[in-house]
Amino acid sequence: MAGKGKTEPQKRLINRELSWLLFNIRVMEQSANKNYPLLERLRFLSISGSNLDEFYMVRVAGLRGLMKTEADVISDDGLTPREQLAKINTLSTELVKNQQIECRGLLSELRKKGLNLLSPTDLTSEEKSWLQKYFLENVFPILTPLAIDLAHPFPFIPNLGFSLIIDLKRQEDGLSMLALLPIPSQTKRFIRLPDHNGQVRFISLENMLRLFIGLIFPNYDLLSEGLFRVIRDSELEVEEKAEDLVLVFETALKRRRRGNVVRLEVNKNMPDKLRKIIKKELGVLKDEIINIEGIFGLSELGDLIVEDKKELLFKPFSPRFPRRVKEFGGDIFAAINQKDFVVHHPFESFDVVVSFIQQAAQDENVLAIKQTLYRTGDNSPIVEALIKAAEAGKSVTALIELKARFDEARNIKWAQDMERAGVQVVFGFLKLKTHAKISVVIRREGIKLKSYVHFGTGNYHPQTAKIYTDISFFTDNKALGQDAVHIFNYLTGNTVPEKLQKAKISPFNIRSTLMALIDKEIEFSRAGKPANIWIKLNSLVDSVIIEKLYEASQSGVSIDMIIRGICCLRAGVKGLSENIRVKSIVGRFLEHSRIICFGNGEVLPSQNAKIFISSADWMPRNFDRRVEILVPLENPTVHSQVLDQIMVANIKDTAQSWTLGSDDTYKKVDADDDEFSAHQYFMTNPSLSGVGSANAEDKDKDE
Repeated sequence: MAGKGKTEPQKRLINRELSWLLFNIRVMEQSANKNYPLLERLRFLSISGSNLDEFYMVRVAGLRGLMKTEADVISDDGLTPREQLAKINTLSTELVKNQQIECRGLLSELRKKGLNLLSPTDLTSEEKSWLQKYFLENVFPILTPLAIDLAHPFPFIPNLGFSLIIDLKRQEDGLSMLALLPIPSQTKRFIRLPDHNGQVRFISLENMLRLFIGLIFPNYDLLSEGLFRVIRDSELEVEEKAEDLVLVFETALKRRRRGNVVRLEVNKNMPDKLRKIIKKELGVLKDEIINIEGIFGLSELGDLIVEDKKELLFKPFSPRFPRRVKEFGGDIFAAINQKDFVVHHPFESFDVVVSFIQQAAQDENVLAIKQTLYRTGDNSPIVEALIKAAEAGKSVTALIELKARFDEARNIKWAQDMERAGVQVVFGFLKLKTHAKISVVIRREGIKLKSYVHFGTGNYHPQTAKIYTDISFFTDNKALGQDAVHIFNYLTGNTVPEKLQKAKISPFNIRSTLMALIDKEIEFSRAGKPANIWIKLNSLVDSVIIEKLYEASQSGVSIDMIIRGICCLRAGVKGLSENIRVKSIVGRFLEHSRIICFGNGEVLPSQNAKIFISSADWMPRNFDRRVEILVPLENPTVHSQVLDQIMVANIKDTAQSWTLGSDDTYKKVDADDDEFSAHQYFMTNPSLSGVGSANAEDKDKDE
């Protein structure tokens, strides 16, 4: 954030937080996409709920902290924290309302297809008997009803925890009692009843508890009840001079559970008496409370997505395994040695990346493996391969980023497991988050050592690689191999590389490199030559580079951008950005790859264009507070695949694209007879660089 004046920035930039909310609205709107199966639409609704929870836990929590401390901090677009929160509240309230409307509509449609979410009044006496048995055996033992009185103060409600608050009257003497019934997270949120006449039926955990309040509180009559859910500040704070990072992060994770409440969700018809008690006890402000008319915790709707309703799901998609690698009998190193290649996930299998590390672990000629790990998931085959490599006596170095938000606990566990096996585990920098995706294998070949490198735009995470669109670039280019080793020396030994040959890294020179490349396009335009830039990112926030893009637009440079999420640049504004076009693609797969293309004096696409992939979005944090990488693609086949195939298809897409207008709103591209889906194209067309000898050129690496 910067302390700029309010008038001018508001005309030049879109607020970051509001732009993110607009993105999540686009995600939510996919739940209304009639071209998708019903359960996939429900999945999009669930994702939009999860996204909104995280937004409040991190972004809104930060703004509320600034507001409460009365810090004089102004956003790049000129708004105070209080002004931003007011706008967020308006837009998010509308979003929540529409989420519930979509939810009701989807549940109604699913009911017609034989999948029902029942209310207590829908149950027959036989079903109630079955449910009571289930309740007593599987839920009742883990319940903890809590009386609230002078001897029992209001308990702590953990982040994302929700509870029933209950007003009761004792049958014996008519005395009233207030109680809380925390909804246990250790059991299923939606309980599946026995199928009936082919109907799949669920009931929510909270409705089941309501049904059996008499068993939980015997000898009491229910006067009233209400449901509420708490969202807390979940950003970690870490001491700057921590000697033991693991211990510090374990402590910080425990503190996260007890963060300040930033959002309180209550059911709309909760009695005022109960609402006032919760508000007072949790210490929330009026504008931190939101009424829910429907289902709480939409993120958990994914539990209703059952495999036995296959007709309501996308047809299974099996990613291709590159033919190039198959032609070498699965030998990744032989395939890379023949020619650099790109694997386009999820359309091509992440197994190639896993095999790269697994083969390195088993290869007696491999001496060392160096690996960055940001998000890896449970039961990571890559971590297991690193452990086996270390146990086999190889030199293995793993840079684990403990600050990978919401994956900190998992990363701590992996660090401990690897250290026990002999892996040299490094935790990076305290003030910089290591977000670069690099793997280096050092192999003895004859009397020389050779480096094989994997650069990625996504995480080393086999599960997310099934749904995130990302690029894996495999190369044995000597200069890039040396660059990768220098980068690891920086990560492990804090030895800042004086000059890398081809790659660029943040926090040193990615922004300045991009600015220089944009300036070059401005020079081409002023010289009367073609000048164009294609950009694909998840987020565009950095005001410095946005101003440079405005300058390029005003100089006649044609700029096409595919920005999935946050975009603070205002597109198509006369006198400011009329030569900039921005669109967002939201579809079956999550756009995640970062690709930058410069025409280099020719019209894109061109074989002389300068093409880069990167781990970095264009945000201040990626340029200044993270270790990121920017890698050129110079091999002709790889260059052509990323530019002529991947980028052209993304720009051409109409089936799942929204365009950003000069009024700062997004409009779905109208589909016509020529509708084109980039995702469908990638699912049905093999990649150029992995196609094998059918299209292979002679070895054409730039040594």
